Amino acid sequence: MDNTNYGLSSAKAKELFVSGKGNIQVDNTAKTTVDIIKENVFTYFNLIFFIMAILLILSGAFNSLTFLPIIVCNSLIGIFQEIKAKKVLDKLKVINQSKAVVIRDGEETSIPIDKLVVGDYVVLSSGNQICADAIVVEGEVSVNEALLTGEADEISKGIDSELMSGSFVVSGKCIAKLTKVGADSYISKLMLKAKNMTKASKSEMVKAIDYIVAAAGLLIIPIGIALFCQSVFIQGNSFSESIPSIVAALIGMIPEGLYLLLSITLGLSTVRLAKKKVMLHDMRSIETLAHVDTICVDKTGTITDNDMLVAEAILSSGSREDKQLLDTYCNLLSEYLGCLPDDNITMHALEEYFGFTTSRSCVSFQPFSSKYKYSSVEFDDARYVLGAPEFLLKGEMSSYQDMIECYAKKGLRVLCFAQYDGETGDVLDGRLTHPLLFITLKNPIREAAFETFKYFDKQGVDVKVISGDNPVTVSEVAKNAGVKNYDKYVDASTLDDSDIPKAVREYSVFGRVSPEQKQKIVKALKKDGHIVAMTGDGVNDILAMKNADCSVAMASGSEAAVQAAQVVLLDSDFSHMPKIVAEGRRDINNIERTATLFLVKNIFSLLLAVFSIINVLVYPLQPSQITIVSLVNIGIPGFFLAMEPNNKKIEGHFLFKVLLKAMPAALTDFFAIAALVVFSNTFGVEQTDVSVAATFLLAIVGFIILANISSPLNNYRLKVIIGCMIVFVLGAIFFNDLFSISYVSKPCIMLFVLFAIATEPFMRYLTKLFRFIELKFQIIFLKK
Repeated sequence: MDNTNYGLSSAKAKELFVSGKGNIQVDNTAKTTVDIIKENVFTYFNLIFFIMAILLILSGAFNSLTFLPIIVCNSLIGIFQEIKAKKVLDKLKVINQSKAVVIRDGEETSIPIDKLVVGDYVVLSSGNQICADAIVVEGEVSVNEALLTGEADEISKGIDSELMSGSFVVSGKCIAKLTKVGADSYISKLMLKAKNMTKASKSEMVKAIDYIVAAAGLLIIPIGIALFCQSVFIQGNSFSESIPSIVAALIGMIPEGLYLLLSITLGLSTVRLAKKKVMLHDMRSIETLAHVDTICVDKTGTITDNDMLVAEAILSSGSREDKQLLDTYCNLLSEYLGCLPDDNITMHALEEYFGFTTSRSCVSFQPFSSKYKYSSVEFDDARYVLGAPEFLLKGEMSSYQDMIECYAKKGLRVLCFAQYDGETGDVLDGRLTHPLLFITLKNPIREAAFETFKYFDKQGVDVKVISGDNPVTVSEVAKNAGVKNYDKYVDASTLDDSDIPKAVREYSVFGRVSPEQKQKIVKALKKDGHIVAMTGDGVNDILAMKNADCSVAMASGSEAAVQAAQVVLLDSDFSHMPKIVAEGRRDINNIERTATLFLVKNIFSLLLAVFSIINVLVYPLQPSQITIVSLVNIGIPGFFLAMEPNNKKIEGHFLFKVLLKAMPAALTDFFAIAALVVFSNTFGVEQTDVSVAATFLLAIVGFIILANISSPLNNYRLKVIIGCMIVFVLGAIFFNDLFSISYVSKPCIMLFVLFAIATEPFMRYLTKLFRFIELKFQIIFLKK
């Protein structure tokens, strides 16, 4: 390709960029700092808190405003953590920013894609994602538009053909002129439409938290109105007397810290993973990876290093003695390589070993296709092919089977270089193919591969190795890497679509897999109920990656694969995978634990509010009392426990689990305090005494549930719980006025001691009951 005929000058490109004709990327997922501040400040519950604060001020109950500093701190912490995570991600995106080869001033140069301008001429080759709409001006490429259209076919694009941004080059090489860039490009318009439509599907945990928050948001309004009407119009209390108890009931029903907990936990995970050279395109992928029970991996670049080396070139006869003939074929292969535009690690290895020369012109060529497993070049006198022996030799394969399998069993990849005498475009008849050379290639296995797969085996994660190479070769590599069931392998080229569902249950190693088959394997696994992660580094992995529950790409792989993935390993080190899974498990387990604490308060407050309305009673607690209990039972322990590593395997449904775990404590709280209120009214105990006793009862049950969900207790968890107890006691002693805690009468103390003793066995038996319910539910769910 002659670059002197194309390209803008640097000065012209700069002028176009300044005038707004640059390829500025549209990102429908990125948040600005202003977005983060708005999301943390202007929330529905903050509005409710604001209204309640105004009502408390109007009623003169200033000591009941203790919840306000905590709400302000919640918002500030959320803003700080999200901005911190955003900065880390922004830095990683700059480091890992996609680049394009552009012709400027008659020379090829590599620049970030957002520095391109309309009218630029870019050089596209295998693995490149097309970053703006363009038209081909020289050369020919095969393009896959599956990410845009859903169709997996490879489409040939010659001169004057249009290229749509968002598609990617499978093979070939061309020069294309950019016609639409930035927001005007096809992919940008799709992304803008997506932004105006419904948001991306949320993970199970986020959905569960949304349900909890939505339910609370719907209930607080009618409950608040009912409490106000009951207190003012039925009991005849004044506005000033009614508001504090109503606010206390509503504060207890609001899960104000759940979203904060979620954003902080995921934000900290993002920062921790970034330090380990892991970039998340989608934070939801942390949760998904924690649930994964099947991981599909490619051989090259995942199990093995990206460096590929030619081990040996052997004549098709198997002889190593005819040096002259071997040199002749090696030179011919060098001329063959000089005609191909392919840019991949196999081609680099071949070029390094055989060299390449452009002295001989070719009539036509066909770049390597992962679908057909070969490439071809036609010279004036003959046509030659290079690819997988099974596809090139077909009927003649039996003559070379033993020799090829001998190398395959050593973990070597075998290529065949042959002369083809057929007239058809595709190599279909092995009898017309005359093998000249067999080339063996090797990839060193990654040092950490064995430990990585050992970790997945311990965690109950099934590994499927999916590769385009010979299944015997892949099996041997899998064996050396420590993959379980490495000996259960199959040649995918022998499988029909109807065979794949059965094959994914029987085999762990798949060889000679086409890109479409990779996609079908992932779909079959998901249909069987598995949560699937797919790792890859090439364009042939993209379709499967997009269909997996979570996709992981090596940064050293193709640009298109990196852009399509949810998780990118910036140093292309597969050994980071256990760290990502562990991080996800830490997040879900710790959020589940803290969400349980929130639900205890929410369910108890709802039940007690309804009880007060039905029995025409004053809600027995004050806002400041709810504040201190929430602080020592939820806020402080939730924050510190969320920092602790927690690699427990994720099982069951998030919402169902947290509800069942919260119910024993919530019901214990409700029955204990409801009984305390009834008995206190019977014995004429003052309302202020009842509220103080109820506060201590709440705290006691809170510490019991905290100990239960922290089981088994270790030194760290024990210190957190004891520390919270100390904070509660100190707060009650030194800040008793602030938290509305006063000395109580002897009858009230006696009732308090009675119900405090009863809470432990009552809660213990309730816990057993709900564990039994949870177990039954799991059995029913598993049967389905």
